[in-house]
Amino acid sequence: MTAASPFWAPHIHQDRRPRLLVRNRILSAVRSHFEALDFVEVETAVLQVSPGNEAHLAAFGTDLRAPDGRVSRLYLHTSPEFAAKKLLAAGEERLFTLARVFRNAERSALHHPEFSMLEWYRAREPYATLMQDCVDLLRIAGRVAGQTRWRFRGREADVEREPERLSVAGAFSRYAGIDLLGTIEGPVGNRDALSAAARKAGVQVAADDDWSDVFSRVLVEKVEPRLGLGRPTILDRYPTIEAALARPCPDDLRVAERFELYVCGVELANGFGELTDAAEQRRRFEAEMDLRELRYGERYPIDADFLDALAIMPEASGIALGFDRLAMLAVGAERIDQVLWTPVIDPAGAFR
Repeated sequence: MTAASPFWAPHIHQDRRPRLLVRNRILSAVRSHFEALDFVEVETAVLQVSPGNEAHLAAFGTDLRAPDGRVSRLYLHTSPEFAAKKLLAAGEERLFTLARVFRNAERSALHHPEFSMLEWYRAREPYATLMQDCVDLLRIAGRVAGQTRWRFRGREADVEREPERLSVAGAFSRYAGIDLLGTIEGPVGNRDALSAAARKAGVQVAADDDWSDVFSRVLVEKVEPRLGLGRPTILDRYPTIEAALARPCPDDLRVAERFELYVCGVELANGFGELTDAAEQRRRFEAEMDLRELRYGERYPIDADFLDALAIMPEASGIALGFDRLAMLAVGAERIDQVLWTPVIDPAGAFR
């Protein structure tokens, strides 16, 4: 899109419209699927006390002005997760939400500052159940779009096929020759050990990179491009260091009940066996905000109301799926803005 040809220009809109209509049909099919499984659709407030507490997610802030002139700082949420979990604490058993969410400093072929997040939660059900949910949604989207073999940037995957389930440690070993678990010591990572292994694998490491930075570099450069080829991939058992909202695996505390879904090298969903230890969750949030302050010079509030709710929330599993990315792959689009009815205008012209 350019200044000379905005999305609302009639000839541009006519080119875009067929994909947008398929997006609508996929959305309708997803709603029907969850309703048939006795899920309740909920709407969560966009304005929140905390936008989320992940160190590297940037939020949009705003001021709430009371009638008496008092001003409170609020944020557009980066995920409906905190609000959805409060509803689990309130007694909801199965819920889903199709939420508009907001993330600053993100814009690319796969990222947009405002986008649609499909989240769903199952109380008292194991997180492996979410994996089958993902399989079902891929097949629904493919059948609605009339295309079950998806293609993106020269990569292909048949979403009718059963996905491969691969641990993160297994993926690091297979694609980078790295013994990932050997670089984890208790609750922390050995930065020097992982850095040495990454360099040996051909990944550049900066002097100020911590363990998580090196982990992300290897994941992005060596692992992710190889996932979801031929069939979907479920990348499972993330290091606990990289799973701030997930509970540890009972058989190995170095890894957690977190997985991500990949198709054609694109991450579509991020699922968890949810952490319900409020004290541990606070500790993790504070550590994330310490890192954010160190890196970016700011921190976001911790939602004490969420931690209170977490203390009474039942065991649960939950997942977030980027609906726009799902639609993009299903219709064969090259960029996420091609499946957005009204993309956010970029006044600076930094992204075209």
